[in-house]
Amino acid sequence: MLVGLGLGPGNPELLTLRAIRLLREADTVFVPGRIAADLVAPYRESVMLDFPMTDDESRIRACLESNAEKIAPVAENGLAVFGILGDPNFFSTFSRLCGILAERHPGIEFRTEPGISSITAFAAAAGVPLAGGFLVSDGAEPSALIRLKARHPKKIVAGLKKEGYREFVLVERMFFPDMKVYRGDKIPEKSDYMSVLYARR
Repeated sequence: MLVGLGLGPGNPELLTLRAIRLLREADTVFVPGRIAADLVAPYRESVMLDFPMTDDESRIRACLESNAEKIAPVAENGLAVFGILGDPNFFSTFSRLCGILAERHPGIEFRTEPGISSITAFAAAAGVPLAGGFLVSDGAEPSALIRLKARHPKKIVAGLKKEGYREFVLVERMFFPDMKVYRGDKIPEKSDYMSVLYARR
């Protein structure tokens, strides 16, 4: 098993309790650089991997393949944790790494554990409340949206389909014991107040 673990924005006091537990339970912890290594250090040693900051796609791919081969033996036989600044689902290399592992080692399972993302950390640091709709992008044209408080998800989906959205996931009461995840044509008519709908074109 490989877990992509969010380490938060860089302050050691912003690690989650779950992050600390997983760092201690892991057979090996991998990190992409010195800042992540320093965050992990109070809880255990880590293996630092090379992830170059470059636009050279061939070099990026080669490094991802090399790192995948270092992680695979641990993930095949135990728990490998890859600690990432911020959250592993927001503009991180973790999804690309998992894609390569799936190609080369299809038996490895992987999942993510959230951390405080740069988006919510920014709001706190800048004193800017994020209310209403807002756009987040790394410069690419947005192809997905997230709708909070999706009380009537089926109706919302019907409207989004007219705008060209085709992929839908609803998470109801996430990380509560009664959490439910609905996909595609399984989206219900009504949902809990604590529901989030994801849509992609």
